[in-house]
Amino acid sequence: MVDGKPQRNTRQRTVVLEELKKVSCHPTAAELYEFARARMPKISLGTVYRNLELLAQNGVIQKLQISGAEDRFDGNPERHYHVRCVRCGRVDDVHGVPGDLVRADFRTLSGYDIIGHRLEFDGICPACKGTLTNAGHPPREGRRA
Repeated sequence: MVDGKPQRNTRQRTVVLEELKKVSCHPTAAELYEFARARMPKISLGTVYRNLELLAQNGVIQKLQISGAEDRFDGNPERHYHVRCVRCGRVDDVHGVPGDLVRADFRTLSGYDIIGHRLEFDGICPACKGTLTNAGHPPREGRRA
């Protein structure tokens, strides 16, 4: 529902949602546009953006607004946390962290009524880690890691 009006489920929206749910890579809108175009060649980037925004507003998907990075989207709407590779930008789910760290006793910290929170993890993904030397620097040309 947007502005109190029910939204009809269009074919484009269905394709965008199905393509997002197929992947675990937390794609950007542009990446998801490429996935959707494989099934629906005439879909526009604007249509993908609008449908992603609508799906996020309705709580069907998550819009990941990770600082310093382009928005990404997650087909899993349940609260969970993510880690972003500081080298390549890859985003993955973090497992083993309770889905809601803000308990009722934290709801009124500093006089605020807490309505939500974000917890971001930054790191180096396994693929990028494999390209680093023991000292944490990329291998030099002609030198083996």
